[in-house]
Amino acid sequence: MKVYICFPGGKAKALTMSYDDGKIQDERLVEIFNKNGIKGTFNINYGLMEKDERRLKADRIATLYKGHEVATHCMTHPTIERCPLVEVATEILEDRKGLESITGGLVRGHAYPNGSYSEEIKQLFKQLGIAYARTVKVTHDYALPTDPLEWNATCHHNDPDLMKMAEFFANFQKKQYLKLMYVWGHSYEFDDRDNWNVIEEFCEYMGGREDIWYATNIEIIDYMEAARNLKFSGNNEAVYNPSAQSVWLAVNDKKYVEVKGGAYVDLNA
Repeated sequence: MKVYICFPGGKAKALTMSYDDGKIQDERLVEIFNKNGIKGTFNINYGLMEKDERRLKADRIATLYKGHEVATHCMTHPTIERCPLVEVATEILEDRKGLESITGGLVRGHAYPNGSYSEEIKQLFKQLGIAYARTVKVTHDYALPTDPLEWNATCHHNDPDLMKMAEFFANFQKKQYLKLMYVWGHSYEFDDRDNWNVIEEFCEYMGGREDIWYATNIEIIDYMEAARNLKFSGNNEAVYNPSAQSVWLAVNDKKYVEVKGGAYVDLNA
């Protein structure tokens, strides 16, 4: 029996977006995302939002980002590799606590400010409840992260090959692979470059596709963790899901099976 892990609904492709700093231009960006059914992760400096008129204020966060993810970006956006670890711990914990106080939920993701990190910082973040952290490096490929605390995106939205990569991804049909397109940036860059048409064209092209899972960063991390925790029988014909959320499997390239949280499933049934 051949069994493949799938994304929700039996899909083999996912799209996620990540935007930093919580600037006021996120208002327009979220509107574009919502119009096209695309989900984003927004990385915010809690300690700066009330000190800079260019940033969204605390009372706007929960409403604007509803259906998306709010993640950390440190309290004050320092270059953390240069900081003592005790300062880094304070920066991340205070950012988490502040963002959780205004969103009413857990905040478990991160984007490294200025792309700065180290192995020591990665291990510290893991101990402080951070499930993943995005770098500023890009890969120009569509792989899932091998190290969630050093998660490199596919590309920045200003990459000249953005639409070429989008077209390849949208047209890719080989379901023996799980493919992820990950785009990052800053929403204020669209004003700076007067190129909102770039993200509008991308989202209109990529949105509304039945074979793509539109997910936040943390949704991808949590789903793949649940998939790794599946327990299979010795003959690979039955599976138990100890997690709370469903995981989807492709069986013999003929059917898709949803293994619900807490369920034991006979894959021959």
